Amino acid sequence: MSSIWNNGVAVSIFGESHSEAIGVILDNLPAGVPIDFDRVQQMMRRRQAKSDGTTTTRVEPDIPRVLSGYYDGKTTGTPLAMVMENTNTRSKDYSELAVKMRPGHADYTGHLRYAGANDIRGGGHFSGRLTACLVAAGAVCGQILEAQNIVCGAKLLSVGGVCGERLDPVQVTREDLRALQQLTFPVPEESVRQEIIDTIQNARMSLDSVGGIVECAAVGMPAGIGSPMMDGIESLLSSLFFAIPGVKGVEFGDGFDVATRHGSENNDPFTIQNGKVVTTTNHAGGVLGGISSGMPITARVAFKPTPSIAREQRTVNIETMEDTTLSIIGRHDPCIAVRAVPVVEACMNIGLLSAILMQPTLK
Repeated sequence: MSSIWNNGVAVSIFGESHSEAIGVILDNLPAGVPIDFDRVQQMMRRRQAKSDGTTTTRVEPDIPRVLSGYYDGKTTGTPLAMVMENTNTRSKDYSELAVKMRPGHADYTGHLRYAGANDIRGGGHFSGRLTACLVAAGAVCGQILEAQNIVCGAKLLSVGGVCGERLDPVQVTREDLRALQQLTFPVPEESVRQEIIDTIQNARMSLDSVGGIVECAAVGMPAGIGSPMMDGIESLLSSLFFAIPGVKGVEFGDGFDVATRHGSENNDPFTIQNGKVVTTTNHAGGVLGGISSGMPITARVAFKPTPSIAREQRTVNIETMEDTTLSIIGRHDPCIAVRAVPVVEACMNIGLLSAILMQPTLK
C-alpha cells in the first residue's frame, strides 16, 4: 500500500486534508519506553501555521489523541495509534477542482490513479496536511532515540536565492541541534532570517510562491548500523523524505558537489580521537556503504515552490476536454519549506530508529 512504510518501524498514515480526522499507526516500537506527549505536542507546534505571513492561515490544533499502544506513560509494544481532528476546513474553495486540474499538483495523476474517486478537497490524501502524521510519529521515535543519546535537528537552510550557513558536518553537537528545535522561525542567523521572511512575503504579495531547502543532522548515531544497497541508511531516509509532499531532491553529506572533485579531495581521512575512530572531514555525511560511520549524519531536502498560487495559470478541463485557465483560491503556504523543517527532522527520527531496530543486537 502507498501509505504504509514498513522498515524496522512500521508507519501507516490515513485520512485526507478535509476528512473528519487524520492519523498514524506505529508498529514494532520497543515496549516500555516512556513517552512524554507534552514534548510530542511541542514538535507538532513547530509545524503549525505562523502569524507572520510566511505560511497558510489555516491553523489546526493538531493535538494527537492516543487510541492504543500507550499505557501508564510508556509504550506497550503493540501498535501505537494517534489521531488528529480536522477542525478548520473550507471545502468550498475546491469546488471547481473536480474538473480543472491544478498545475503542479497531483490532481490529474490522482484522478487517473483512482478513476476519479479520490477526495479533491484540499488535495485529499496528497495534501501536506498529512505531514502532521509524520511529525507525530517522528516525535515519538525521537524520544526513543534520545534515550540512546541520539539527537536529530533541522533548520531552513535557504529560500529562493537566500542561503544561510550549513551545519558543521564534523563539529555539530547535540546542543546545536536542540537549539534549532527551540527556534520560533527555523533560521538561526538573524540577518538571513529576515531576508528569508522578506523573500517569502514578496512571493506571497506577488500572488506567487518560492521553494526552499531544509538541512537536517543527527548526532550520536553509533557506527556500524545499516546495510548495503536496499536497506542502507540513505535508502531508508530517502524513502521517508520523498514521502513528504513537495520534495524534489535529497542529498547526503556534500551531495552533488562531490561530482566535481577528485577522490583525493573527497575522501574523509580516518584518525583516532579519544580512543575512537573518526574522520577529519565528513564529506560522506556520516554514511559509508549504507552503514553509519559514527560521524554526524547530514542531509539536505529540496522543496519545490508551492504549486497553489493565486496567479492565473493555464490548465485543462477534463470534463469538457478543453484548455482553460485557473486562479487558485484558498489558504496555502507561500513556501512549504518553512513548516517542513520539523517534518524532515521527524522522518530522520523514524528512519534512524528503524535502522537500529533492524539490527536486533543493537536495540
